[in-house]
Amino acid sequence: MKEKLEAIKAEALAKINEAKDLDALNEIKVAVLGKKGELTAVLKSMKDVAPEERPMVGQMVNEAREAIEQKLEEERTKVARMLRTEKMKRETIDVTLPGKKNIRGHRHPNQIALEDLERVFIGMGYEVVEGPEVEYDKYNFELLNIPANHPAKDEQDTFYINKEILLRTQTSPVQARIMEKGNLPIRILSAGRVFRADEVDATHSPSFHQVEGLVIDKNITMADLKGTLAQFAKEFFGEKTQVKFRPHHFPFTEPSAEVDITCFKCGGKGCRMCKGSGWIEILGCGMVHPHVLEMCGIDPNEYQGFAFGIGLERVTLLKYEIDDMRLLYENDVRFLNQF
Repeated sequence: MKEKLEAIKAEALAKINEAKDLDALNEIKVAVLGKKGELTAVLKSMKDVAPEERPMVGQMVNEAREAIEQKLEEERTKVARMLRTEKMKRETIDVTLPGKKNIRGHRHPNQIALEDLERVFIGMGYEVVEGPEVEYDKYNFELLNIPANHPAKDEQDTFYINKEILLRTQTSPVQARIMEKGNLPIRILSAGRVFRADEVDATHSPSFHQVEGLVIDKNITMADLKGTLAQFAKEFFGEKTQVKFRPHHFPFTEPSAEVDITCFKCGGKGCRMCKGSGWIEILGCGMVHPHVLEMCGIDPNEYQGFAFGIGLERVTLLKYEIDDMRLLYENDVRFLNQF
């Protein structure tokens, strides 16, 4: 028995000396001292030892266990210290090296312009609302005085999903949905993505953004519309900006107008930005057509309103003097870093 114990001890100590990591040490501990280990097996065989020899054999087993456990602890400490030293070497920081600059993201120029625009109208008491991008023909066309076979449907080159469902060509359907609810008076601003089958070039895209405003109340006149847009132009483009209305036609407004502002680059004197005219077109607007009010359940004899639509990309290009709309969507970091 003594020889057997000496052999187990010597073999265990030799293996411990050869171990290179903590996993190997744990395997040795389990193989020798575990429930099914070699020393545990010796203790289980004590019943076969003569009673007078059991104390001596028990002492020999305990001495072997203590020697192995002590050696394991010494090697475990040594290996742990070595691993920590290697880790510290890997994590050493050279304070003489130049620092790494953290590049932070920022708002897209479109988003900057949208938030500035919303701030202006929220200050006038408007509520910002949203609507679905996948829309019914009823809201995108019919309730906006654009019935079936109306030429405006062809002009807008609509993406149809089926006869009744389409990708909205404007944010005006949001206005129709709000008017249909009948919660008067109304003063809203709706912004969002719209879709038209346009070829991509410097000023067109099949997917772009619009911002539309709608006011419905009693005794609303064209003068209210002009005053609102004049105030918007001053706050958005500069205090000296003036507006000019030109007659136009939109199916859902009557009378309708396109709005020009004095060129904020040259102050109306004429430059490359305004092509020498001194004026820049920025939006379309008009008084809500009485038929549109009727179709949405509003009495046109009691209530009147005005609406306007702004191309977000257009005012962004103007505000930041960008000459190609594609730059907004090409994710060129050299361009975006300017904002």
